[in-house]
Amino acid sequence: MDAPEIDEEGKGILYAQKADVSFVQKVEGQDNVYLLEVLTVVEKNQISSRPGQFYMIKGSISGVEFGRPISVYNSTEGRVPCADQDSSDKKLLKIQFMILEKGQGTKELCHLKPNDKIDITGPLGNCFTLPQDIYALESDHPEIAIVGGGIGVAPVANYASSLTPKSYDFFASFKSKSYGLENVKASKLTITSDDGSEGIHGMLSAALTEEAVKKAGYKVIFACGPMPMLSYVKDVADKCGIKSYLSLEKKMLCGVGACLGCTIQTKEGNRRVCKDGPIFEGSILDFNLLRSKTEAAHKNAPLKENENPDLRVKIAGVEFKNPVIAASGTFGFGQNYRGFFDVSLIGGISSKGLTLNPKAGNEGERIIEITGGDINSIGLENPGVPSFIENELPRMLQLDTTTIANLAGSDLESYVEGAALLDKTNVPMIELNISCPNVKHGGMAWGTNPEAAFECVSAVRKATKKPLMVKLSPNAPDLVAVALSCIKAGADALSLINTIQAVAIDIEKGRPYFNNVKAGMCGPAVKPIALRMVYDVCSAIKKLPENEQVPVVGLGGISKWQDAVEFIMAGASAVQVGSATFSNPHAMCQIVDGLAAFMKSHGYKSIEEMKALAL
Repeated sequence: MDAPEIDEEGKGILYAQKADVSFVQKVEGQDNVYLLEVLTVVEKNQISSRPGQFYMIKGSISGVEFGRPISVYNSTEGRVPCADQDSSDKKLLKIQFMILEKGQGTKELCHLKPNDKIDITGPLGNCFTLPQDIYALESDHPEIAIVGGGIGVAPVANYASSLTPKSYDFFASFKSKSYGLENVKASKLTITSDDGSEGIHGMLSAALTEEAVKKAGYKVIFACGPMPMLSYVKDVADKCGIKSYLSLEKKMLCGVGACLGCTIQTKEGNRRVCKDGPIFEGSILDFNLLRSKTEAAHKNAPLKENENPDLRVKIAGVEFKNPVIAASGTFGFGQNYRGFFDVSLIGGISSKGLTLNPKAGNEGERIIEITGGDINSIGLENPGVPSFIENELPRMLQLDTTTIANLAGSDLESYVEGAALLDKTNVPMIELNISCPNVKHGGMAWGTNPEAAFECVSAVRKATKKPLMVKLSPNAPDLVAVALSCIKAGADALSLINTIQAVAIDIEKGRPYFNNVKAGMCGPAVKPIALRMVYDVCSAIKKLPENEQVPVVGLGGISKWQDAVEFIMAGASAVQVGSATFSNPHAMCQIVDGLAAFMKSHGYKSIEEMKALAL
């Protein structure tokens, strides 16, 4: 069990609080490296960081849930300005982080403004320390070698600045040019760059070799950088019979050793990068255990500059110009968002859910925002199938994109009659929503039971020759069984998932927020669940005889192009985008563009080439 981080009085010596951004500036000569400085006032008993340690940080206003582990580049401690009350028991910390802009979390950090707030937790992890038999003495032939690769230069440069000047040699390896070396006072500084823009042309191996280490007489190597570089440093140190201390990077949630999410395998058992590391003695590391065992599913070269991927997809014989479709209930009948973008840029539009007769929808509150999405209880408000055919459908068909009519119902007769009416129109496809309550069976949705689903789909199948895509409910105890029953009943395609049943409580009134108590949850929070269900259904379909296999359209929480790629690689032929359009009207167009760019860079000539790669 971990010892608590407390002082002699039992008070915590770490801190989790807000800090003020002093400045953020792009590092000269780099496109995606930034220097962030923050100021924070802490209690005097709270510790300052030591070289090699890190903080969990994120913008106080952020689109990410968790902080990002960022090593300290520089840290100083000072007095709190006298104007501040009760400053005698506090101290001012100025902390600098060098950040590589990679994902959303680091992008937010790299584009903060002065006086913005960040959430900061730390300092965390262990630190760089010299072995007992090695001393940091100024020398023309130091015994210490310090190695930094790319953004990994930051923590080792911080360590170097804590040592006696000229008591170490420093090796820095970059893709292009150099940065982060202002505080390095090495006896010998060696720089390598992949493009030859500074120092030796090449990777670290062009400067740090077994022969060079032996000739220099180093007794220890400290390093931080990408995993291939660390593996190389360990190998060189092992061959030379000297110690190495390597700072590892790993995704984290808590940063304090509680969640065990950053655990790695070592020769001495499992170790937590956040708590037992991030610095490990090289002798206990096995980089064969640290590397991913999963090989890439593709090895295609990028498409040529004048070559573009084919985004067209065919679902049950119906062609879509690209695989991005507006989900039912989120895009009306195709007219609502025309003022924001050209709807012909997306692959298709699934209409608002239609019932045979007009429906007024649910009374009371209908929507509530939650973390990662919303819960809604609209109640299928719609003008009815006959009115749709007369008024809305002609306008939808005039749009330069593929139209889908989403059909809902309660009893079998209304489903069948609605399908029969749509069968006489020019609508290319019907999407059958079987998440509606089966009034003859106690209100349970048709799609939660394989037998009920088979009955409903079979009846509708007889009423129409149109391509029939069945939309599945995630609330089924056995969704795969329901999916297979729908295929057996004559479904030409499947779409999944519909909204997930949820409840919200009005804490002021002490009662359920919605009149119907239960409502449908959607938004980014449901994406991993939807993806799992699509993966399961596509895996089951893949085992069927080829002539029984049907395409799947994935939906649920898709908000960016990366989500769409995941669903396609999980087996989906296309995707539907719903509530993302509410927060970003351009979401679908951005997904189309992102898909095209990803396919081009990864050498996929068609959607079919990357479909089901993950199965």
